[in-house]
Formats: sequence, C-alpha cells, structure tokens
Amino acid sequence: MSEGRIREDVEELSGFEDRLPGTDAERRACNHVAERLRATGRRASVEPTYVQPQWALVHLLTCLLAVFGSVIAQEQPLAGFLCVLVAATTAYLDLSARHYLIRRLPFRRASQNVHTLPGESSGPTVLLCANADAPRTGLVYARTGARLANRLGRRFPVVSSGTRIWFWSIALLLPPLGVRLAGLDPGWLAALQLPQTLVLIVACFLLGEIALSPASPAANANASGVAAVLDALRRIDSDPPEHLRVEAVIAGAGETTEQGMRAFVRAHRKALAKDETWFISFESVGRGEPRFVVSQGPAVSLPMDRDLAGLIDALAEPEEDEGTPRAEPMRDGRTSAAFVARAYGYRALPLTCRDPGRALPEHHHTPGDTSDEVDLEAVAAVAGLAADAVRLLDRDVGRS
Repeated sequence: MSEGRIREDVEELSGFEDRLPGTDAERRACNHVAERLRATGRRASVEPTYVQPQWALVHLLTCLLAVFGSVIAQEQPLAGFLCVLVAATTAYLDLSARHYLIRRLPFRRASQNVHTLPGESSGPTVLLCANADAPRTGLVYARTGARLANRLGRRFPVVSSGTRIWFWSIALLLPPLGVRLAGLDPGWLAALQLPQTLVLIVACFLLGEIALSPASPAANANASGVAAVLDALRRIDSDPPEHLRVEAVIAGAGETTEQGMRAFVRAHRKALAKDETWFISFESVGRGEPRFVVSQGPAVSLPMDRDLAGLIDALAEPEEDEGTPRAEPMRDGRTSAAFVARAYGYRALPLTCRDPGRALPEHHHTPGDTSDEVDLEAVAAVAGLAADAVRLLDRDVGRS
C-alpha cells in the first residue's frame, strides 16, 4: 500500500512538466501538493513568494566579475582586488542563504510555498521538508561530469562540488591580488592567478549553458522527496506522537539554491522557536541506500544537528541478523532545505539516498530522471527512517 501511494505521488508530480522555479507549472504543482496534504487531514496553506529563478545567470555574473578583476589587476591593482572581493563576498552571502547582492539584479518571478503550520505557535514541532520544482539540465550533469564527480568523491577526502570549485577559485584569487595591491609584482605572481582564472572562465561557459538548458523531469530530484514527506506523514499519523506536532513544508524554488525555503524560514522564524523546532529534509531519495548528511554547504561546510544525526545513527544500527545498516552518514558540498534552516540557527538534518561509491544520484539533473527510474523501496525506507526518528525524538521531548 505504501509503495503504491509513493508511486502515485511521484508520477503525479513528475507529470507537471517544465516546473522550473517561478513558472506556472511549478505553481500548479504546489497547488497539487497542497491537495495531497489536505488529504492527510491537515490544513495546508499556500503562501506566495517572489524569487530570482535564474541562479545560473547570477553565478555567471559573479564569475565574470572575478575574471574581470583578475585580468585588470596587473594595471589597476585596487580596482581588480575590489572586483574579486565583491565577487567573493556576494557569492558567500548568496550561497549561505543569508543575503542577496548580485541576485537582486535579474527579474523576479512568483513562486509558492505550501505548509501545514497552524497560525499560532504550537510548541515543539518537527517540519518535514522537500521542494516541488524541477532543476535545469546541463552539460556539466551529463555522464562525463557525473563520472568525474564520483571519481573525485572517492579519491579526495575534501568535500567538493561544482559550486565549491568556482567559489574557492574566486577566494584563492584574493591572496595574489592582495600582494599586487601591496605594491609587489614578482614575475611569478601572474602564474598564481592563472589556474583560478581559467577555472572561472570554464565555469562561465558551463553556467551559461545551464541557464539555456531545459528542465529535468525531476522524478528523483525532487518528486521523490515530496513523496517521502507524504509517506512519512501517513506513517506518523498512524501512531501520532504525544509531545510533538509534525507538519510539512513543500517549498517552491528549491533548485535556485533553496530560495523558497529561505523565504519560508524568514517569514516564520518569529513563530518557530529555535529550541522547539526541528527540520528534516528529503533530497533525492528515490535511488540508492539511505544516507543522513552530517555536514553540508555549497561554499563552506555547516555541521548539521548532532542530536538528530544521533537519532538516525541509532536507528541505522543493523540488527544482529543483518549485515548492513539502515543508513550511513555522509558529507555533502551542495545545499538543501535543512541547510537553509541550519544557516538560520535551527536544528536540522537532510536525508538522501546514494548508490555505493557515488557522490551524485544516478541521472542527477538529466533528462533520464524519470519516474520509471525511482526505486519505491528506497523512498519508503527513508520515509520510515524519518518516522522512526520522530518517535524517538518525541520520547526524548517527553522525558525533558
């Protein structure tokens, strides 16, 4: 029964084609999810918000500003240094979900968030989160790019991602440009700037190509996450916790570095006490083995909530007759709804799935991310893990 409903949820949400952030298709998808939430007996509210959906264009402009600063630094050290400093600052603030600078330049579009929160403060609350929109495809997500990401993830201990590569390329331009600004100009200084500048030029082309690419079907990323939220709610409602409210947030514009979730947190942070609110997000849970993310961030890693991770880790311990745990920890160089909540001081933890040895899910941001490729058992496993974690948390809250 559970897997049948999961299949239905994934297929119906995937049926909203081209549901890019800020589109009519995305808003229709959010309205559909609101109806599904109401079917669980909850009062679902649809909140309009405004987002800048062209994230690839924003990052392209940031990289171009850094390249421009690197090029002019030899003749104009101060101007070059300031250009790169502004690029690094705006990139960090943007990627950490704190403040937008360059992102304010492109046009805004209407998006929607769906949530089941009551109007007033409701005491200890767990929010199950996912995003309903679809990402753009692009050359960097194709098979060669995925293989490279998986290989780097296996061979290097440092957590990486495409976003981290161009962000740190900008940041690492600042030391040599600072030397120029101090009046020193040794011949080898240009060689220190060259690798970062070349990386940023390549990033500009790749980001431009993403900005012009069509939408993915987005069955795994992230219709599977929405289906997991709904399934977890059904499991929890069959045996409701005594000391916790469990609600849902399905955000729009998740594929634009989680702008929808950022808008939700900023709008509700006065009503959501940080010591009584927990966020659990579901990201690409439709293929592979369950994982819980212990640190995450597209620029700098942010540790996730240790208590939630401890609950999942306790549940993940294999039984005596089993050889593998229910879930394993991982570190991720990307973003999630839980990352945004954590950036604003809330206790949060992302859940995802990965095949062994893969840094990215299969068919990540590609046309192959269809509902036929979603493993219903994987979605059900993550939903069950989250429901069990909520029950353990309810027990702990009752004891305190």
